[in-house]
Amino acid sequence: MTSSPKVSLDQWRALVAVVDAGGYAQAAESLHKAQSAVTYAVQKLESVLGVKAFEVVGRKARLTGTGDVLYRRAKALLDEAGSLEGAAGMLAAGWEPELRLAVDVIFPTWLLLQCCARFAEERPQTRIELYETVLSGTEESLLERRVDLAICSRVPQGFGGDPLMRMRFIPVAHPNHPLHRIGRALTLQDLRKYRHLTIRDTGAQRRRESSVGAEQVWTVSHKATSIHAVCMGLGFAWFSEETIRDEIAGGLLKPLPLREGAERWAELYLVFADRDYAGPGVLRLAELLRDGVAAACRERAGADRRDGRRAPSTPRARPSSE
Repeated sequence: MTSSPKVSLDQWRALVAVVDAGGYAQAAESLHKAQSAVTYAVQKLESVLGVKAFEVVGRKARLTGTGDVLYRRAKALLDEAGSLEGAAGMLAAGWEPELRLAVDVIFPTWLLLQCCARFAEERPQTRIELYETVLSGTEESLLERRVDLAICSRVPQGFGGDPLMRMRFIPVAHPNHPLHRIGRALTLQDLRKYRHLTIRDTGAQRRRESSVGAEQVWTVSHKATSIHAVCMGLGFAWFSEETIRDEIAGGLLKPLPLREGAERWAELYLVFADRDYAGPGVLRLAELLRDGVAAACRERAGADRRDGRRAPSTPRARPSSE
């Protein structure tokens, strides 16, 4: 049988506030309490646990080694309590009034909108806030709990994700681009002499460099801008084959004949911010996304069989663990 906690959430909240705000007076202001109440809460915590969380250095209170451990665990405890309260509120209200979704831009836009449209038919009153993200921006949206659900190319530490689909990327340029006039299989050294178009990482700690070490690099914010620039002959880029299928069919883009490295693969995962507390709307949207990917795979496979060819870029649905 689990014993009752000796320290209240308010006392843990006081400890965290003193550290985050930078002192007892500032903590009292942030908590809208008297400074004496905050001081008492921390002292009571120390007394009950038999530890010293702070030591006075000059005129400032500084965390001890023990206090630092307590602070980090207290923050996790308060976050979990907040999540639990939020989940209880959503469950009491039924379906969520708003869903927040982060999707890496390599996910096919047409497929995303198709799934969202199906959800809107079922729940027209539910708002969807969509974040179109790149690289670490998707992971940050999960880590900072800004979204309920995400489609990302890497599952952040501490989260669980189901493989959703696999995307094939190929290097392309306009058919009249100088790279297509070299007349032989291209090397990475050939690519480095020409402008490389990339998409900006939307994370706070941005870092996006040319993957081939090109001397000229243009970085843009949107997938559509990058595609349009390459179609204008302004450079070369890697795109998922599914994304530029129409541009290739229309002769606006042509795959570059690389001697090696002519394809890259990215796995996309469906990740809940918190699966245990996911509301019915989040669960239904996740189900529609899985179904949409599976249907797109079947449709593409059928078309390829009719055409007597194989489409290596076809997204591949993966079984769900649920």
